[in-house]
Amino acid sequence: MVDEKEPTRSEEKINRVPLMFVLISGAFAAILNQTLLATALPHIMRDLSLEASTAQWLTSIFMLVNGIMIPITAFLIGRFTTRALFLSAMGLFAVGTTICAIAPNFGILMVGRIIQASGAGIIMPLMQTILMMVYPIEKRGAAMGMFGLVISFAPAIGPTLSGWLVEQFPWRSLFYVILPVVIIDFIIAYFILKNVTKQTFPKIDVLSIILSSLGFGGILYAFSTAGNSGWAAQQVVIAMVIGVVALTWFILRQFKLQQPILEFRVFKNKVFTLTTALGMVVFIALIGGATVLPLFMQNMLGFTAFESGLMLLPGALLMGVMNPITGKLFDKYGARWLAIIGLVILTITTFMFTNLDSQTTFTYLAVVNAVRMLGVAMVMMPVTTAGLNQLSVDLMPHGTAMNNTMRQVSGAVGTALLVTVMTNGAIPDEGVNGLIHGVNVSFIVAGITAFVGLVLSFFIKSPKPGKKDQDQINEEDSKRALTSK
Repeated sequence: MVDEKEPTRSEEKINRVPLMFVLISGAFAAILNQTLLATALPHIMRDLSLEASTAQWLTSIFMLVNGIMIPITAFLIGRFTTRALFLSAMGLFAVGTTICAIAPNFGILMVGRIIQASGAGIIMPLMQTILMMVYPIEKRGAAMGMFGLVISFAPAIGPTLSGWLVEQFPWRSLFYVILPVVIIDFIIAYFILKNVTKQTFPKIDVLSIILSSLGFGGILYAFSTAGNSGWAAQQVVIAMVIGVVALTWFILRQFKLQQPILEFRVFKNKVFTLTTALGMVVFIALIGGATVLPLFMQNMLGFTAFESGLMLLPGALLMGVMNPITGKLFDKYGARWLAIIGLVILTITTFMFTNLDSQTTFTYLAVVNAVRMLGVAMVMMPVTTAGLNQLSVDLMPHGTAMNNTMRQVSGAVGTALLVTVMTNGAIPDEGVNGLIHGVNVSFIVAGITAFVGLVLSFFIKSPKPGKKDQDQINEEDSKRALTSK
Protein backbone atom coordinates (compact mmCIF):
# COMPACT_ATOMS: atom_id res chain seq x y z
CA MET A 1 0.00 0.00 0.00
CA VAL A 2 1.33 3.45 -0.95
CA ASP A 3 2.24 5.73 1.94
CA GLU A 4 -0.33 8.50 2.55
CA LYS A 5 2.38 11.14 2.19
CA GLU A 6 3.54 9.77 -1.15
CA PRO A 7 1.86 12.47 -3.30
CA THR A 8 3.56 15.25 -1.35
CA ARG A 9 6.99 13.63 -1.62
CA SER A 10 6.36 13.00 -5.30
CA GLU A 11 6.06 16.72 -5.91
CA GLU A 12 9.73 17.08 -5.04
CA LYS A 13 11.03 13.89 -6.68
CA ILE A 14 9.15 13.76 -9.98
CA ASN A 15 10.60 15.51 -13.01
CA ARG A 16 7.43 17.13 -14.25
CA VAL A 17 8.50 17.90 -17.85
CA PRO A 18 8.74 14.27 -19.06
CA LEU A 19 5.68 13.45 -16.94
CA MET A 20 3.66 16.16 -18.70
CA PHE A 21 4.90 14.82 -22.05
CA VAL A 22 3.67 11.31 -21.20
CA LEU A 23 0.29 12.51 -19.94
CA ILE A 24 -0.33 14.92 -22.82
CA SER A 25 0.68 12.34 -25.45
CA GLY A 26 -1.65 9.74 -23.96
CA ALA A 27 -4.53 12.20 -23.68
CA PHE A 28 -3.94 13.46 -27.20
CA ALA A 29 -4.12 9.95 -28.69
CA ALA A 30 -7.23 9.06 -26.65
CA ILE A 31 -9.20 12.20 -27.51
CA LEU A 32 -8.04 12.37 -31.13
CA ASN A 33 -9.29 8.82 -31.56
CA GLN A 34 -12.79 9.89 -30.43
CA THR A 35 -13.31 12.24 -33.39
CA LEU A 36 -11.11 10.58 -36.00
CA LEU A 37 -13.74 8.25 -37.46
CA ALA A 38 -16.46 10.87 -38.07
CA THR A 39 -15.15 11.91 -41.50
CA ALA A 40 -14.00 8.40 -42.41
CA LEU A 41 -17.35 6.62 -41.92
CA PRO A 42 -18.43 6.87 -45.61
CA HIS A 43 -15.17 5.17 -46.69
CA ILE A 44 -15.58 2.41 -44.08
CA MET A 45 -19.21 1.91 -45.17
CA ARG A 46 -18.14 1.40 -48.78
CA ASP A 47 -15.25 -0.90 -47.93
CA LEU A 48 -17.18 -3.13 -45.48
CA SER A 49 -20.58 -2.81 -47.22
CA LEU A 50 -22.33 -1.23 -44.22
CA GLU A 51 -25.50 0.82 -43.81
CA ALA A 52 -25.14 4.27 -42.21
CA SER A 53 -27.11 3.19 -39.12
CA THR A 54 -24.71 0.26 -38.60
CA ALA A 55 -21.50 2.22 -39.25
CA GLN A 56 -22.59 4.92 -36.79
CA TRP A 57 -22.11 2.38 -33.99
CA LEU A 58 -18.33 2.67 -34.46
CA THR A 59 -18.51 6.17 -32.97
CA SER A 60 -21.48 5.56 -30.64
CA ILE A 61 -19.94 2.47 -28.98
CA PHE A 62 -16.72 4.33 -28.27
CA MET A 63 -18.53 7.14 -26.47
CA LEU A 64 -20.77 4.65 -24.70
CA VAL A 65 -17.96 2.46 -23.28
CA ASN A 66 -15.91 5.57 -22.54
CA GLY A 67 -18.82 6.99 -20.54
CA ILE A 68 -19.25 3.73 -18.64
CA MET A 69 -15.55 3.49 -17.71
CA ILE A 70 -15.05 7.08 -16.49
CA PRO A 71 -17.24 6.86 -13.33
CA ILE A 72 -15.55 3.58 -12.34
CA THR A 73 -12.08 5.18 -12.58
CA ALA A 74 -12.26 6.69 -9.06
CA PHE A 75 -12.70 3.15 -7.71
CA LEU A 76 -9.82 1.85 -9.89
CA ILE A 77 -7.51 4.67 -8.74
CA GLY A 78 -8.11 3.61 -5.12
CA ARG A 79 -7.61 -0.05 -5.96
CA PHE A 80 -4.44 0.01 -8.10
CA THR A 81 -1.14 1.90 -8.23
CA THR A 82 -0.73 4.85 -10.61
CA ARG A 83 1.75 2.94 -12.77
CA ALA A 84 -0.30 -0.25 -13.00
CA LEU A 85 -3.49 1.62 -13.92
CA PHE A 86 -1.90 3.97 -16.46
CA LEU A 87 0.07 1.20 -18.19
CA SER A 88 -3.01 -1.05 -18.25
CA ALA A 89 -5.12 1.74 -19.77
CA MET A 90 -2.52 2.57 -22.43
CA GLY A 91 -2.01 -1.17 -23.07
CA LEU A 92 -5.74 -1.67 -23.65
CA PHE A 93 -5.79 1.34 -25.92
CA ALA A 94 -2.83 0.01 -27.95
CA VAL A 95 -4.37 -3.48 -28.27
CA GLY A 96 -7.71 -2.00 -29.37
CA THR A 97 -5.99 0.26 -31.93
CA THR A 98 -4.07 -2.71 -33.37
CA ILE A 99 -7.27 -4.76 -33.70
CA CYS A 100 -8.99 -1.84 -35.49
CA ALA A 101 -6.06 -1.45 -37.89
CA ILE A 102 -6.12 -5.11 -39.01
CA ALA A 103 -9.87 -5.77 -38.61
CA PRO A 104 -11.13 -7.82 -41.60
CA ASN A 105 -14.83 -7.09 -40.91
CA PHE A 106 -17.25 -4.90 -38.95
CA GLY A 107 -17.53 -7.29 -35.96
CA ILE A 108 -13.76 -7.31 -35.28
CA LEU A 109 -13.63 -3.54 -35.82
CA MET A 110 -16.33 -3.10 -33.14
CA VAL A 111 -14.35 -5.28 -30.72
CA GLY A 112 -11.31 -3.08 -31.32
CA ARG A 113 -13.31 0.09 -30.65
CA ILE A 114 -14.71 -1.33 -27.40
CA ILE A 115 -11.21 -2.25 -26.15
CA GLN A 116 -9.89 1.17 -27.21
CA ALA A 117 -12.69 2.92 -25.31
CA SER A 118 -12.16 0.86 -22.15
CA GLY A 119 -8.59 2.18 -22.00
CA ALA A 120 -9.43 5.75 -23.05
CA GLY A 121 -12.15 6.05 -20.39
CA ILE A 122 -9.58 5.40 -17.66
CA ILE A 123 -6.85 7.64 -19.12
CA MET A 124 -8.61 11.03 -18.90
CA PRO A 125 -9.66 11.20 -15.20
CA LEU A 126 -6.46 9.38 -14.14
CA MET A 127 -4.32 12.01 -15.88
CA GLN A 128 -6.20 14.87 -14.26
CA THR A 129 -5.76 13.21 -10.85
CA ILE A 130 -2.01 12.76 -11.41
CA LEU A 131 -1.61 16.42 -12.41
CA MET A 132 -3.50 17.63 -9.35
CA MET A 133 -1.33 15.40 -7.13
CA VAL A 134 2.13 16.31 -8.43
CA TYR A 135 1.64 20.08 -8.81
CA PRO A 136 1.28 22.42 -5.82
CA ILE A 137 -1.96 24.36 -5.69
CA GLU A 138 -0.41 27.61 -6.95
CA LYS A 139 0.83 25.90 -10.16
CA ARG A 140 -2.17 23.72 -10.98
CA GLY A 141 -3.74 26.30 -13.29
CA ALA A 142 -0.74 26.25 -15.65
CA ALA A 143 -0.59 22.44 -15.54
CA MET A 144 -4.29 22.06 -16.29
CA GLY A 145 -3.91 24.69 -19.03
CA MET A 146 -1.43 22.43 -20.81
CA PHE A 147 -3.85 19.56 -20.32
CA GLY A 148 -6.66 21.74 -21.72
CA LEU A 149 -4.55 22.37 -24.81
CA VAL A 150 -4.95 18.69 -25.64
CA ILE A 151 -8.66 18.50 -24.78
CA SER A 152 -9.41 21.37 -27.16
CA PHE A 153 -6.87 20.74 -29.91
CA ALA A 154 -7.28 16.99 -30.50
CA PRO A 155 -11.06 16.94 -31.20
CA ALA A 156 -10.81 19.85 -33.62
CA ILE A 157 -7.95 18.50 -35.75
CA GLY A 158 -9.54 15.02 -35.78
CA PRO A 159 -11.98 15.69 -38.66
CA THR A 160 -9.35 17.64 -40.64
CA LEU A 161 -6.67 14.97 -40.22
CA SER A 162 -9.02 12.06 -40.94
CA GLY A 163 -10.48 13.91 -43.96
CA TRP A 164 -7.00 14.28 -45.44
CA LEU A 165 -5.87 10.73 -44.56
CA VAL A 166 -8.89 8.94 -46.05
CA GLU A 167 -8.54 10.94 -49.27
CA GLN A 168 -4.88 9.90 -49.61
CA PHE A 169 -4.75 6.45 -47.97
CA PRO A 170 -7.06 3.56 -46.91
CA TRP A 171 -9.18 4.22 -43.79
CA ARG A 172 -6.98 1.83 -41.76
CA SER A 173 -4.27 4.51 -41.87
CA LEU A 174 -6.23 6.36 -39.16
CA PHE A 175 -5.30 3.66 -36.65
CA TYR A 176 -1.76 3.16 -37.95
CA VAL A 177 -1.10 6.89 -37.34
CA ILE A 178 -2.21 6.66 -33.69
CA LEU A 179 -0.53 3.32 -32.86
CA PRO A 180 3.14 4.52 -32.78
CA VAL A 181 2.19 7.43 -30.48
CA VAL A 182 0.50 5.03 -28.04
CA ILE A 183 3.38 2.50 -28.08
CA ILE A 184 6.08 5.15 -27.57
CA ASP A 185 4.02 6.73 -24.78
CA PHE A 186 3.63 3.31 -23.09
CA ILE A 187 7.41 2.67 -23.21
CA ILE A 188 8.34 6.11 -21.83
CA ALA A 189 5.69 5.83 -19.10
CA TYR A 190 7.06 2.43 -18.06
CA PHE A 191 10.44 4.03 -17.23
CA ILE A 192 9.49 7.45 -15.81
CA LEU A 193 6.02 7.19 -14.26
CA LYS A 194 5.93 6.95 -10.46
CA ASN A 195 3.11 6.09 -8.07
CA VAL A 196 1.51 9.31 -6.85
CA THR A 197 -2.06 8.28 -6.03
CA LYS A 198 -3.01 6.71 -2.70
CA GLN A 199 -4.34 3.15 -2.63
CA THR A 200 -7.33 2.85 -0.32
CA PHE A 201 -8.36 -0.65 -1.50
CA PRO A 202 -12.13 0.03 -1.67
CA LYS A 203 -14.36 -3.02 -1.69
CA ILE A 204 -15.78 -4.14 -5.02
CA ASP A 205 -19.51 -3.53 -5.06
CA VAL A 206 -20.62 -5.43 -8.18
CA LEU A 207 -24.17 -4.06 -8.08
CA SER A 208 -22.87 -0.46 -8.09
CA ILE A 209 -20.69 -1.13 -11.13
CA ILE A 210 -23.64 -2.72 -12.98
CA LEU A 211 -25.96 0.17 -12.03
CA SER A 212 -23.32 2.75 -13.03
CA SER A 213 -22.85 1.08 -16.42
CA LEU A 214 -26.60 0.84 -17.08
CA GLY A 215 -27.25 4.36 -15.75
CA PHE A 216 -24.59 6.40 -17.49
CA GLY A 217 -24.54 4.09 -20.52
CA GLY A 218 -28.32 4.23 -20.96
CA ILE A 219 -28.50 8.02 -20.71
CA LEU A 220 -25.51 8.56 -23.04
CA TYR A 221 -26.94 6.12 -25.58
CA ALA A 222 -30.40 7.72 -25.42
CA PHE A 223 -29.14 11.25 -25.99
CA SER A 224 -26.60 10.30 -28.67
CA THR A 225 -29.24 8.26 -30.57
CA ALA A 226 -32.01 10.86 -30.18
CA GLY A 227 -30.08 13.32 -32.36
CA ASN A 228 -30.52 10.99 -35.36
CA SER A 229 -33.56 8.81 -34.53
CA GLY A 230 -35.75 11.36 -32.73
CA TRP A 231 -36.95 11.43 -29.12
CA ALA A 232 -39.97 9.20 -29.75
CA ALA A 233 -37.91 6.30 -31.13
CA GLN A 234 -38.44 3.08 -29.15
CA GLN A 235 -34.75 2.47 -28.41
CA VAL A 236 -34.34 6.07 -27.17
CA VAL A 237 -37.29 5.82 -24.75
CA ILE A 238 -36.23 2.39 -23.43
CA ALA A 239 -32.59 3.46 -22.98
CA MET A 240 -33.64 6.68 -21.21
CA VAL A 241 -35.98 4.88 -18.79
CA ILE A 242 -33.36 2.20 -17.97
CA GLY A 243 -30.68 4.89 -17.61
CA VAL A 244 -32.68 7.14 -15.28
CA VAL A 245 -33.89 4.27 -13.04
CA ALA A 246 -30.42 2.65 -12.82
CA LEU A 247 -28.66 5.99 -12.21
CA THR A 248 -31.12 6.96 -9.45
CA TRP A 249 -30.61 3.59 -7.78
CA PHE A 250 -26.82 3.93 -8.21
CA ILE A 251 -26.72 7.39 -6.58
CA LEU A 252 -28.92 6.34 -3.63
CA ARG A 253 -26.74 3.24 -3.12
CA GLN A 254 -23.51 5.30 -3.06
CA PHE A 255 -24.77 7.33 -0.08
CA LYS A 256 -25.32 4.10 1.86
CA LEU A 257 -21.93 2.49 1.10
CA GLN A 258 -18.98 3.07 3.44
CA GLN A 259 -16.65 3.03 0.40
CA PRO A 260 -18.70 4.26 -2.58
CA ILE A 261 -17.62 3.57 -6.15
CA LEU A 262 -18.21 7.24 -6.99
CA GLU A 263 -18.44 9.79 -4.19
CA PHE A 264 -21.41 12.09 -4.86
CA ARG A 265 -20.66 14.02 -1.67
CA VAL A 266 -18.19 16.10 -3.74
CA PHE A 267 -21.29 18.09 -4.74
CA LYS A 268 -21.66 19.26 -1.13
CA ASN A 269 -18.86 21.68 -2.00
CA LYS A 270 -20.66 24.64 -3.59
CA VAL A 271 -17.64 25.84 -5.60
CA PHE A 272 -17.07 22.38 -7.11
CA THR A 273 -20.78 22.07 -7.99
CA LEU A 274 -20.92 25.53 -9.57
CA THR A 275 -17.71 25.11 -11.59
CA THR A 276 -18.78 21.64 -12.78
CA ALA A 277 -22.10 23.11 -13.97
CA LEU A 278 -20.22 25.90 -15.77
CA GLY A 279 -17.92 23.36 -17.42
CA MET A 280 -20.97 21.45 -18.67
CA VAL A 281 -22.60 24.60 -20.08
CA VAL A 282 -19.42 25.55 -21.94
CA PHE A 283 -18.94 22.01 -23.25
CA ILE A 284 -22.51 22.01 -24.65
CA ALA A 285 -21.68 25.20 -26.56
CA LEU A 286 -18.32 23.76 -27.69
CA ILE A 287 -19.54 20.33 -28.81
CA GLY A 288 -22.71 21.77 -30.33
CA GLY A 289 -20.74 24.12 -32.56
CA ALA A 290 -18.35 21.36 -33.57
CA THR A 291 -21.32 19.17 -34.58
CA VAL A 292 -23.75 21.65 -36.15
CA LEU A 293 -21.29 23.78 -38.16
CA PRO A 294 -19.83 20.87 -40.20
CA LEU A 295 -23.39 19.64 -40.94
CA PHE A 296 -24.32 23.15 -42.06
CA MET A 297 -21.23 23.47 -44.28
CA GLN A 298 -21.48 20.04 -45.92
CA ASN A 299 -25.25 19.57 -46.26
CA MET A 300 -26.31 23.16 -46.98
CA LEU A 301 -23.32 25.05 -48.39
CA GLY A 302 -21.72 22.17 -50.33
CA PHE A 303 -18.28 22.20 -48.66
CA THR A 304 -16.31 18.93 -48.39
CA ALA A 305 -15.68 17.11 -45.11
CA PHE A 306 -12.04 18.19 -45.26
CA GLU A 307 -13.00 21.86 -45.73
CA SER A 308 -15.47 21.75 -42.83
CA GLY A 309 -12.73 20.26 -40.65
CA LEU A 310 -10.34 22.96 -41.87
CA MET A 311 -12.82 25.65 -40.79
CA LEU A 312 -12.58 24.40 -37.19
CA LEU A 313 -8.78 24.42 -37.21
CA PRO A 314 -8.07 28.16 -36.48
CA GLY A 315 -10.32 27.92 -33.41
CA ALA A 316 -8.52 24.77 -32.27
CA LEU A 317 -5.11 26.41 -32.70
CA LEU A 318 -6.19 29.57 -30.85
CA MET A 319 -7.74 27.55 -28.04
CA GLY A 320 -4.64 25.36 -27.85
CA VAL A 321 -2.37 28.40 -27.57
CA MET A 322 -4.63 30.16 -25.05
CA ASN A 323 -5.18 27.27 -22.64
CA PRO A 324 -1.67 27.42 -21.05
CA ILE A 325 -1.94 31.24 -20.93
CA THR A 326 -5.35 31.21 -19.22
CA GLY A 327 -3.97 28.55 -16.87
CA LYS A 328 -1.22 30.93 -15.75
CA LEU A 329 -3.73 33.78 -15.45
CA PHE A 330 -5.84 31.54 -13.22
CA ASP A 331 -2.85 30.87 -10.95
CA LYS A 332 -2.41 34.63 -10.62
CA TYR A 333 -5.97 35.99 -10.51
CA GLY A 334 -8.39 33.08 -9.96
CA ALA A 335 -11.31 31.88 -12.08
CA ARG A 336 -14.03 34.53 -11.53
CA TRP A 337 -13.13 37.22 -14.08
CA LEU A 338 -11.68 34.76 -16.58
CA ALA A 339 -15.03 32.93 -16.56
CA ILE A 340 -17.10 36.11 -16.82
CA ILE A 341 -15.09 37.58 -19.73
CA GLY A 342 -14.89 34.19 -21.48
CA LEU A 343 -18.64 33.63 -21.24
CA VAL A 344 -19.37 37.17 -22.51
CA ILE A 345 -17.25 36.36 -25.59
CA LEU A 346 -18.87 32.92 -25.97
CA THR A 347 -22.41 34.32 -25.68
CA ILE A 348 -21.89 37.13 -28.20
CA THR A 349 -20.14 34.94 -30.80
CA THR A 350 -22.71 32.16 -30.46
CA PHE A 351 -25.49 34.64 -31.24
CA MET A 352 -23.41 35.76 -34.25
CA PHE A 353 -24.16 32.29 -35.69
CA THR A 354 -27.93 32.88 -35.53
CA ASN A 355 -28.04 34.88 -38.80
CA LEU A 356 -26.46 32.33 -41.17
CA ASP A 357 -27.67 32.03 -44.79
CA SER A 358 -26.64 30.46 -48.09
CA GLN A 359 -24.20 33.36 -48.70
CA THR A 360 -22.29 32.88 -45.43
CA THR A 361 -18.57 32.65 -46.21
CA PHE A 362 -15.92 30.18 -45.04
CA THR A 363 -13.95 33.13 -43.59
CA TYR A 364 -16.87 34.36 -41.47
CA LEU A 365 -17.45 30.90 -40.02
CA ALA A 366 -13.74 30.33 -39.31
CA VAL A 367 -13.15 33.75 -37.68
CA VAL A 368 -16.27 33.78 -35.48
CA ASN A 369 -15.65 30.17 -34.43
CA ALA A 370 -12.03 31.03 -33.54
CA VAL A 371 -13.19 33.87 -31.27
CA ARG A 372 -15.75 31.49 -29.71
CA MET A 373 -12.92 29.09 -28.91
CA LEU A 374 -11.02 31.93 -27.23
CA GLY A 375 -14.02 32.35 -24.91
CA VAL A 376 -14.13 28.60 -24.23
CA ALA A 377 -10.39 28.58 -23.40
CA MET A 378 -10.92 31.31 -20.80
CA VAL A 379 -13.58 29.26 -19.02
CA MET A 380 -13.05 25.50 -19.42
CA MET A 381 -9.78 24.68 -17.62
CA PRO A 382 -9.81 27.59 -15.11
CA VAL A 383 -13.25 26.63 -13.71
CA THR A 384 -12.32 22.93 -13.70
CA THR A 385 -9.15 23.66 -11.73
CA ALA A 386 -10.98 26.03 -9.35
CA GLY A 387 -13.47 23.28 -8.53
CA LEU A 388 -10.91 20.52 -8.06
CA ASN A 389 -8.75 22.81 -5.88
CA GLN A 390 -11.56 22.78 -3.31
CA LEU A 391 -11.34 19.01 -2.82
CA SER A 392 -9.10 17.17 -0.39
CA VAL A 393 -6.54 14.65 -1.66
CA ASP A 394 -8.74 11.62 -0.92
CA LEU A 395 -11.66 13.13 -2.86
CA MET A 396 -9.54 14.18 -5.87
CA PRO A 397 -10.02 10.93 -7.86
CA HIS A 398 -13.79 11.18 -7.31
CA GLY A 399 -13.75 14.85 -8.35
CA THR A 400 -11.87 14.20 -11.60
CA ALA A 401 -14.05 11.18 -12.43
CA MET A 402 -17.21 13.18 -11.73
CA ASN A 403 -15.94 16.14 -13.75
CA ASN A 404 -15.14 13.97 -16.79
CA THR A 405 -18.43 12.07 -16.48
CA MET A 406 -20.48 15.27 -16.39
CA ARG A 407 -18.56 16.61 -19.40
CA GLN A 408 -19.25 13.38 -21.30
CA VAL A 409 -22.95 13.55 -20.44
CA SER A 410 -23.19 17.25 -21.36
CA GLY A 411 -21.48 16.51 -24.70
CA ALA A 412 -24.06 13.85 -25.53
CA VAL A 413 -26.95 16.00 -24.27
CA GLY A 414 -25.68 19.09 -26.12
CA THR A 415 -25.21 17.26 -29.42
CA ALA A 416 -28.62 15.57 -29.25
CA LEU A 417 -30.38 18.77 -28.16
CA LEU A 418 -28.90 21.02 -30.85
CA VAL A 419 -29.25 18.46 -33.67
CA THR A 420 -32.88 17.86 -32.65
CA VAL A 421 -33.59 21.61 -32.55
CA MET A 422 -31.86 22.03 -35.92
CA THR A 423 -33.98 19.24 -37.47
CA ASN A 424 -37.27 20.45 -35.97
CA GLY A 425 -36.53 24.10 -36.77
CA ALA A 426 -35.85 23.41 -40.46
CA ILE A 427 -38.44 24.42 -43.07
CA PRO A 428 -37.78 22.00 -45.98
CA ASP A 429 -40.42 23.64 -48.23
CA GLU A 430 -38.30 26.82 -48.40
CA GLY A 431 -35.23 25.08 -49.84
CA VAL A 432 -31.68 25.66 -48.56
CA ASN A 433 -32.55 28.79 -46.56
CA GLY A 434 -35.39 26.86 -44.93
CA LEU A 435 -32.93 24.19 -43.79
CA ILE A 436 -30.49 26.87 -42.59
CA HIS A 437 -33.31 28.31 -40.44
CA GLY A 438 -33.00 25.16 -38.30
CA VAL A 439 -29.28 25.83 -37.84
CA ASN A 440 -29.99 29.41 -36.73
CA VAL A 441 -32.58 28.22 -34.21
CA SER A 442 -30.10 25.67 -32.79
CA PHE A 443 -27.56 28.45 -32.22
CA ILE A 444 -30.22 30.55 -30.48
CA VAL A 445 -30.60 27.66 -28.02
CA ALA A 446 -26.79 27.39 -27.69
CA GLY A 447 -26.58 31.16 -27.12
CA ILE A 448 -29.21 31.00 -24.36
CA THR A 449 -27.26 28.16 -22.75
CA ALA A 450 -24.07 30.26 -22.85
CA PHE A 451 -25.96 33.22 -21.32
CA VAL A 452 -27.16 31.00 -18.44
CA GLY A 453 -23.48 30.13 -17.88
CA LEU A 454 -22.61 33.83 -17.86
CA VAL A 455 -25.18 34.47 -15.12
CA LEU A 456 -23.82 31.53 -13.10
CA SER A 457 -20.23 32.80 -13.44
CA PHE A 458 -21.04 35.86 -11.28
CA PHE A 459 -21.60 33.46 -8.35
CA ILE A 460 -17.97 32.29 -8.38
CA LYS A 461 -16.61 33.74 -5.16
CA SER A 462 -13.38 31.80 -4.78
CA PRO A 463 -10.35 34.06 -4.28
CA LYS A 464 -7.21 33.53 -6.29
CA PRO A 465 -5.59 30.17 -5.45
CA GLY A 466 -3.19 30.41 -2.56
CA LYS A 467 -2.54 29.73 1.08
CA LYS A 468 -6.16 30.05 2.18
CA ASP A 469 -7.30 27.30 -0.19
CA GLN A 470 -4.45 25.03 0.87
CA ASP A 471 -5.19 25.62 4.54
CA GLN A 472 -8.82 24.73 3.92
CA ILE A 473 -7.76 21.46 2.28
CA ASN A 474 -5.33 20.63 5.07
CA GLU A 475 -8.06 21.32 7.63
CA GLU A 476 -10.46 19.00 5.78
CA ASP A 477 -7.77 16.30 5.65
CA SER A 478 -7.18 16.63 9.41
CA LYS A 479 -10.91 16.39 10.19
CA ARG A 480 -11.24 13.34 7.98
CA ALA A 481 -8.25 11.69 9.61
CA LEU A 482 -9.67 12.32 13.09
CA THR A 483 -13.07 10.95 12.04
CA SER A 484 -11.52 7.77 10.62
CA LYS A 485 -9.69 7.18 13.92
